[in-house]
Amino acid sequence: MNNCTLIGNSSGGSNSGGGASGGTLNNCLLIGNSTSGSSSGGGAYNSTLNNCTVISNSAIGFGSAGGATAGTLNNCITYYNTNTSLFYPSNNYNRNGMNYCCTDPLPGGRGNFTNAPLFVDPAGGNFHLQNNSPCINAGNNSYVTTTTDLDNHPRIKRGTVDIGAYEYQNPASLISYAWLQQYGLPVDGSADFTDSDNDGMNNWQEWICGTDPTDPASALRMLSPSNSPSGMVVNWQSVTNKTYCLQRGTDLRLHPAFSSIQSNIASQTGTTSFKDTNATKPGPYYYRVGVQQ
Repeated sequence: MNNCTLIGNSSGGSNSGGGASGGTLNNCLLIGNSTSGSSSGGGAYNSTLNNCTVISNSAIGFGSAGGATAGTLNNCITYYNTNTSLFYPSNNYNRNGMNYCCTDPLPGGRGNFTNAPLFVDPAGGNFHLQNNSPCINAGNNSYVTTTTDLDNHPRIKRGTVDIGAYEYQNPASLISYAWLQQYGLPVDGSADFTDSDNDGMNNWQEWICGTDPTDPASALRMLSPSNSPSGMVVNWQSVTNKTYCLQRGTDLRLHPAFSSIQSNIASQTGTTSFKDTNATKPGPYYYRVGVQQ
């Protein structure tokens, strides 16, 4: 289902979904759906949701969730759902894989946060994002499957997709609003290219790298390499949940001076290392590292 609204549906059986079950939903709004079955989802069950808003759905079943159960949610808002069961109640989600989602409590996965989504008028059924919503620019573009949002407006504005079914069309900042708010930085764009901690990286770069813009010791930096007969070992400061690429050059006068030698390098906590087994001859060798995602 693409760009759909599911309202006021219900299910009563076990392992079922009040709004959707066993499908894939993109840019959809699920509101006011319910389930009374066990191990079910008021909004969705056993479904993949990308850029969906799952709001005010309900459940009363054992092992169920008011929002979504037993599925995968990416770039989704799952908030203000309820489960009134006395046994293992779960409001917003249960047994879901979740990435870049706005929900509560904080799930495992990448890019999730618990800040309230800040809708324009949820009581009146307006689930567009306010201009200071933490969901703006807070998604991951790799999960985007359509070019338009639920309003048929462009799905990505200012480079990074929003979380939820609706894309805010005039973001002031290029950076995730949730990330800016986490560090007490303004969302009006004035801090995007400011080096708040004087570590040589501006806030946009710190956001991309996953480093702390308030800590000068937290930055993407190359560390001293080590040489061996089997190759050069290159080291850099790293954070979890990032993927890196490494480039090498031998003559900085060339254009381009660097070429890629390895991509999709999984991060390690604190420091990541890579052995360049082709760097066994006399140098010089120059390296630079970048973040892929």
